[in-house]
Amino acid sequence: MTVARLQLMAGVVLAAALIAPLVPLAIWSFAHGWRFPDLMPRQYSLAAWTFALSAQSGVLSSLWTTFAIAGATTVVAAVIGLPAGRALGLYDFPGKRIVLLLLIAPALVPAIAIAPGLHAVFLHLGLSASWTGVVLAHLIPVIPYMTLILAAAFARFDPVHEDQARSLGARPWQVFRHITLPMIGPSLLIGSLFAFLVSWSQYLLTLVIGGGKVQTLPLTLYSFAAAGRNDITGAIALIYILPGVVVLIFTARRITGRHPSLARGLAP
Repeated sequence: MTVARLQLMAGVVLAAALIAPLVPLAIWSFAHGWRFPDLMPRQYSLAAWTFALSAQSGVLSSLWTTFAIAGATTVVAAVIGLPAGRALGLYDFPGKRIVLLLLIAPALVPAIAIAPGLHAVFLHLGLSASWTGVVLAHLIPVIPYMTLILAAAFARFDPVHEDQARSLGARPWQVFRHITLPMIGPSLLIGSLFAFLVSWSQYLLTLVIGGGKVQTLPLTLYSFAAAGRNDITGAIALIYILPGVVVLIFTARRITGRHPSLARGLAP
């Protein structure tokens, strides 16, 4: 058996393993009752989708809220992660290992361990039950991913190219736009993808800091799941995973290295 065929088989098995858990959700979303011991529903209906896409369900409004919060979190994480990643990737300084350890810690500590204390701090600051508070809370697990990915990119970055551009009269913004950004762009894209998806999937931090007033899609999904509405839960779950799949497909060429800018970004 050739290597290409083995790779193809491995890809098919991986795709099947990823898709298999979604099959029951898809069936539930069209089922009009699905009871044991039936292997498949006896009746099908679009009622769950009709309700999920209606204004009454609140799914579309929570979808917009989730998009806005994840997008804002990604932008802020990039603004913080760029200088932090540059410092960690290009320079050696006293206490660098401690900084790295502190940076990794939020990604290792369970959210349930930090949520109560964070909520108390945000209450005193007046940030509880607000979009701002939720975005700031999401930055805690998001910034480590963004910063470490950019630090790895800057570790392969040669500042000589920037110096040459400055010697030719380029302004700081021009240097960043025409020299720095094309070289770290693929890593920034991957970091943004991780940041968006980590923020998109946050449940506990959103629940605790948002106080139930900031209703994102994970909260809406859990409320219907807890109520035992499996049909609506299946429809919302499929809506919930769709943006992540779209983002992954959109960036797949860059992530897999089949885009010319990736070669430039990884060039020594």
